[in-house]
Amino acid sequence: MSFFTSGVGVLQKIVILIGAGLGVWGVINLLEGYGNDNPGAKSQGMKQFVAGAGIVIIGTTLVPLLSGLF
Repeated sequence: MSFFTSGVGVLQKIVILIGAGLGVWGVINLLEGYGNDNPGAKSQGMKQFVAGAGIVIIGTTLVPLLSGLF
């Protein structure tokens, strides 16, 4: 059972890191869009940032609930 709990912890960290990476990439695209006055890059950057934030929220709230399933 401890193996499953530690596996859920590792999965949580991986999901949070993926979300944070996507969020940082979105912020970079957003800033590039403002620097080049490109509305397409601004839109894409904002979408990536919000998606990354959503993934981080899922990683912090839903993934730990997996350990209570078994």
